[in-house]
Amino acid sequence: MKKRFLAVLMACMMITSLLTACGSLKKDEAKTVKLDPDNPVTLKVWHYYNGNQQATFDKLLEKFNSTVGKEQGIYVEGYGHGSVADLDKALTSSVNEEVGAEDMPDIFSTYADTAYSIQKKGKLADLSPYFTKKELSKYVDFYIKEGYLNNDKKLYLLPVAKSTEAMLLNTTDWEPFAKAMKVTTDDLKTTEGITKVAKKYYEWTDAKTPNTLNDGKAFYGRDSMSNYFVIGMKQMGQELFRVKDGKVTVNVDKNSIKRLWENYYVPYVSGYFASYGRFRSDDVKTGNIIAYTGSTSSAFYFPDKVEEDKGSHKIDYKVLEAPIMKGGKNYKVQQGAGMAVTKSDDKHEYAATVFLKWFSKKKQNLEFVCESSYLPVLKEANNMKSVDQMIKDKKIKVDDKTYDCLKNTLDNFDKTKFYTTKTFKNGYSMRKVLDYNLSDQATADKAAIDKAIKAGASRESVLKKYTSDKNFETWYQGFCSALEKAQEAKETK
Repeated sequence: MKKRFLAVLMACMMITSLLTACGSLKKDEAKTVKLDPDNPVTLKVWHYYNGNQQATFDKLLEKFNSTVGKEQGIYVEGYGHGSVADLDKALTSSVNEEVGAEDMPDIFSTYADTAYSIQKKGKLADLSPYFTKKELSKYVDFYIKEGYLNNDKKLYLLPVAKSTEAMLLNTTDWEPFAKAMKVTTDDLKTTEGITKVAKKYYEWTDAKTPNTLNDGKAFYGRDSMSNYFVIGMKQMGQELFRVKDGKVTVNVDKNSIKRLWENYYVPYVSGYFASYGRFRSDDVKTGNIIAYTGSTSSAFYFPDKVEEDKGSHKIDYKVLEAPIMKGGKNYKVQQGAGMAVTKSDDKHEYAATVFLKWFSKKKQNLEFVCESSYLPVLKEANNMKSVDQMIKDKKIKVDDKTYDCLKNTLDNFDKTKFYTTKTFKNGYSMRKVLDYNLSDQATADKAAIDKAIKAGASRESVLKKYTSDKNFETWYQGFCSALEKAQEAKETK
């Protein structure tokens, strides 16, 4: 009896030991799938890269296909879809299975809001089984965190290239103004400071033509209005979109929103800010503004000269920190599309993660970063020492503006708090309200003001009407209503 008991006990201990070992193995190892190099899995990747970005991406695809891909049985094909908006439209058509739409790609570039909508329709693969905790820990924490779209511990979006915002200044046209009006770039550190400087610039340029009234020039513009709202509120200690368990509470604190209105709408309709081209770098090129806040990845497009009807002249530049609301905290936006994988079969999902792991490794990621103006996603690559070493090793000729933008961001990385809103239902539509509601109103009202002044009205009296508390209240109520409508709408993406 005693011997039988000891035998049973020993057997139980062995089973427990085996179960523990199996559990540990499952926990510490990533899921793998056997592939056949003689019958490779073909993967389609949709992206929005253009110019140098696309050329570098294509070059890296060729390298993967001829090395790791060839060895393991994976072949990756890249397809550019023009712009983020074009890609988003193609994805929406595919997800909704519209007539004439292409099948979903195996991998695609996407922002978190779009990924969230696609995942809710059951179309995204969970990437977490294909990564170990050690592998995931190598990514910058708040970059990888964005990919967990729900509270289900499932990873749906992998960071491959990120960006934030910076301010770029045409120093050639800035310097004579700064000297005459006794202003410095320190005056551009706050959002309110930019408004004050822009007013002085308008008055200074207006005074150059005393025989022509009200022809002052705009100083500044910004690309993303949604970033202006979200980050501006965060800098002031507010959260515009408070998300918990996928549900959002909209915080439209009137005092905070009014500060944002006063430092975009008011200077815009007054002629101190402007937006004419598709991007503000276009407006710098045409001489309509001399400074803007935009994505760090846009630095490459900052012009080398201003081209106006009366002629052109070369310009120099300076990269500055993105402005902060006066008295606020140093928050910057965390942005940039990640890569998602379409839910399919084990072979395609596994093959997709093999490629994404390879693409986001330090060597490949830095090569892409140096050529594309994006920020590296791995902790070990997230410094200028690594960037400089890659430039030296690969003999990469990096555009000066791109390099300075990278340096400005990475040198200040540890001093900056990066922020992005969590994903939630109708997040994409609500961000579009932020992008267009105030800016469209400002554009329309500026045109109406110019028309009234041309018809003989005094500039002061017209501006007084449009910049009044009453006009703010009217816009504010419409703004809140637009957000509420977008929040309650049936999700179509």
